[in-house]
Amino acid sequence: MTLEINKIRDKFPALNDEIIYFDNPAGTQVVRNAVDRMTTYMIETNANHEGVFASSRASDAVIDDARLAMSEFLNANSPNEIVYGPNMTSLTFHLSRSLAHLFNPGDTIVVTRLDHDANISPWVLIAEDGGLNIEWVDFNIEDGTLDMDSFSLALEKSPKLVAVGYASNALGTINPVKKIIEMAKSVGALTFIDAVQYAPHGLIDVQDLDCDFLVCSAYKFYGPHLGILFGKFDLLDELKAYKVRPSSNKPPEKWQTGTANFEGICSTHGALEHFAWVGDTFGQDYKDSFSDKLSERGMSYRQGMASIRAYEYELSRRMIDTLNSIPGIKLYGINDIRRIEERVPTFAINLAGMHPKKLAEELDKHNIYVWDGNYYALAVTEHLGVEDSGGMVRIGPAHYNTVDEIDRFGRVLEKIKNNHK
Repeated sequence: MTLEINKIRDKFPALNDEIIYFDNPAGTQVVRNAVDRMTTYMIETNANHEGVFASSRASDAVIDDARLAMSEFLNANSPNEIVYGPNMTSLTFHLSRSLAHLFNPGDTIVVTRLDHDANISPWVLIAEDGGLNIEWVDFNIEDGTLDMDSFSLALEKSPKLVAVGYASNALGTINPVKKIIEMAKSVGALTFIDAVQYAPHGLIDVQDLDCDFLVCSAYKFYGPHLGILFGKFDLLDELKAYKVRPSSNKPPEKWQTGTANFEGICSTHGALEHFAWVGDTFGQDYKDSFSDKLSERGMSYRQGMASIRAYEYELSRRMIDTLNSIPGIKLYGINDIRRIEERVPTFAINLAGMHPKKLAEELDKHNIYVWDGNYYALAVTEHLGVEDSGGMVRIGPAHYNTVDEIDRFGRVLEKIKNNHK
């Protein structure tokens, strides 16, 4: 069953027919469930953690359920493997400081040029501090895919850690993370997966991946500004956490420095409920595709993500066809509709002879919201040779966008191109 787009859009109070919101890779609009969950928490159960009085006990209960929901969304072994923080970047810097104690001078960390800098700088900085080596994995300029030969060469250095993105926030490329994890483990490396750009678009199963750590951000999948870290419990338990002395010495609390953002955690639960609603409403046809060992909620999440992924394939096909049809438009990354399963609907373009910021400004005049620059994927724009000329314009539809919006965008883009001659 296909998505009924009007029912989807009704769940997002900020959406309207005048504005086309294509800046979803930077942060999606917030679903009503997430707003309601935050409001309910702040009115009914706003209290500090682990108190003896009624509202504190009620607060603990809703936070425990929210953490369980997140663990089911990622298919973690336990809710105690889920850590919340202000954002993915802060969580990664926090964890990198602790992981640094496992490494010795001369050890190697592998990073890629396809990643957001939040999955590069934390590792580069601990390497500088600890006398470690950084091995860079390149990507293919022609189609924006990771260069697996370059990755194999990096593994010959016997790295202690491999840090890689699930999907590129600049080019939309989906990396073969399961294969990458298997290859990394074959040389004894820990694996850290940045799933921020993938989480809104595809299923994540940390047990199937067998990654050691994985991070995502709720504001990329219709929730609040909150970061989520999955870590295997034994690692979270054994690693030294930088924290205040009175706080718990057990995961996940030992990793959550200071008072947690309880209302944000509840709001994130509301965002997950949206995926479950999509699955229950539109995703019944996918039920037989998943293990019957999943919880009821876990099954709903997977049906929802499968439904969203199928709909977003339609959006990707139309977007690629539209961009390829306009002379003067350069589409970076995978531009073949036969390969849409290798990408998420995040597209980076340039228009010949026009600065990316100018193009974004022209689109804004038509109420089409996009981003320009490097989007913190500095290594990408440098490798493509576009950093010094302003980067690229990024267009990122999500499951509440429509084919009609893409068609309208295409007409406007062609008009801008013709007026620029």
